[in-house]
Amino acid sequence: MIENEKLKEVILKAKMLGFSDVQLANLLNKSENDIKELRKKLNVLPVYKMVDTCAAEFEAKTPYYYSCYENLFYDEQNESIPSSKKKVIILGSGPIRIGQGVEFDYSTVHAIFALKEMGIEAIIVNNNPETVSTDYDTSDKLYFEPLTFEEIMNIVENEKKNGNLLGVIVQFGGQTAINLAMKLYNAGVNILGTSPQSIDLAEDREQFSKILKKLNIPQAEGATVYNEKDALKIAEKIGYPVLVRPSYVLGGRAMEIVYNENELKDYMKEAVKVSSEHPILIDKFLDDAVEIDVDAVCDGEDVFIGAIMEHIEEAGIHSGDSACVIPPQTLSKEIINTIVDYTTKLAKELGVVGLINIQYAIKDGIVYIIEANPRASRTVPYVSKSIGAPLAKIATKVMLGHKLKDMGYTGLAKPKYVSVKEAVFPFQKLPGVDPVLSPEMKSTGEAIGIDRDFGKAYYKAQLSANMELPTSGTVFISVKNKDKQHILNIAKKFNELGFNIVATKGTAEVIRNAGLNVKIVKKISEGMSGNILELIHKGEIDLIINTSSGSKAKSDGYYIRRAAVELNIPYITTIQGALSTIKAIESIKKGDLGVYSLNELEN
Repeated sequence: MIENEKLKEVILKAKMLGFSDVQLANLLNKSENDIKELRKKLNVLPVYKMVDTCAAEFEAKTPYYYSCYENLFYDEQNESIPSSKKKVIILGSGPIRIGQGVEFDYSTVHAIFALKEMGIEAIIVNNNPETVSTDYDTSDKLYFEPLTFEEIMNIVENEKKNGNLLGVIVQFGGQTAINLAMKLYNAGVNILGTSPQSIDLAEDREQFSKILKKLNIPQAEGATVYNEKDALKIAEKIGYPVLVRPSYVLGGRAMEIVYNENELKDYMKEAVKVSSEHPILIDKFLDDAVEIDVDAVCDGEDVFIGAIMEHIEEAGIHSGDSACVIPPQTLSKEIINTIVDYTTKLAKELGVVGLINIQYAIKDGIVYIIEANPRASRTVPYVSKSIGAPLAKIATKVMLGHKLKDMGYTGLAKPKYVSVKEAVFPFQKLPGVDPVLSPEMKSTGEAIGIDRDFGKAYYKAQLSANMELPTSGTVFISVKNKDKQHILNIAKKFNELGFNIVATKGTAEVIRNAGLNVKIVKKISEGMSGNILELIHKGEIDLIINTSSGSKAKSDGYYIRRAAVELNIPYITTIQGALSTIKAIESIKKGDLGVYSLNELEN
């Protein structure tokens, strides 16, 4: 008995000092579950205190709680008293960082709205006070706790003491929450919506490939590898370029396109450092493909496709950084029908109950699947606003047993206007960072432009993202060799729009051979006097189109793009972005930029 009291005192002091069960397990050479059971046996349990939002001037009533371990010499005082209601716990996404944050908070808030409409108590677990889901008047109850297995289980056990805890929703917390699903399920927690087994099916490369073969859905050739030798072997087999990335990453972290064996060797040395616990995924990169994002809700029987989003930039740019448009502007009816068919079949086969995001690439008329994520995506707010249907609310009701047919949501939604999403980047705040786009996400926000016309919608999106496109002046064009086949059409369009064209020698030759006027300007490496950087700093350039020839730092292109950022000159780094810019400028020159209410656009 005395030994138990001493052990209890040691464990309690350790918990008061902030040691987690995982840390104690490592120190004592036991499992996390052993420590958890030992704590319960010794009655070393957390209590929850209300955050004093009133500075002790009068009693606080905001439902904010945090956990602590009381001193042995004080009575336990748990201020989080579980209600007798039906209740659901929603896991947030934690700290906001590139690839995960505010967009998931939007879905969390809409889930709260749905639960309240159904008369169910909404309980949020999140450790980020700078979100709407953690506002005092949003949820019924909020736990400011780390999003770890230990803390979630403590909250589950506290809330189960009274009322009816229906389960936990993990779909709205990005990868952070999804990664907890299986562990919570194995501990006896009811995961609402898509089962953890189905989530793992989508995450497991080999199992997912088997499903795609069964459904006859094309997938770019690829494999999972654990070392450099296997990586080189697979890359040689499928052919360069290849897209490589660590598994279970956020925002395309450490994702790259590699073009040869030396680049892959360099990558493998870095990638293993980024994620030594997980394998590396290698896929054949579909060069010059059109990338597509789809957000859908499935109830296990029917599928509601909120939107098919066509990326403005070609495949190879992270979906979070690429501008995209609803509805698609260049896809044939046949391709759209194929995407609807694949999405419907895959959502049902995976047993999705709630949201799913699927990314496709279209090359030579074939629709390839890139990946599927059975959770909320960062595009859910954009899609919901574009189609006038709250996907996260619909998904929450589906998770609680409602049927899509009964709610009136099936098939592909038909938007009544054009919506363009543009990414917002932090490059002005990050000196020295190259603003060129890549498979690794860099954006920290997004803006939307809505109109009846694509060009005007795209212009509005750029304006909202702090890039005001000029309607006259001088455009500088310099592109990598691979893009020179596309540049002639772009130069002709700018010429027709009345722009003066300035270009470096290689690009200028292509333009001049077509009989267009173009002024040749020196590269930075060709001399300081009269080079492009000097013209930019003199204010003689109004728009820059510069595509990168690789990731090697400090090239001419790098200094041009950095100057554009620092001087707030609009710059385009992809061919598709340049073509969309031309459409936007054409639309604005034809008529004023209209401002409408959504009701006006729907009529």
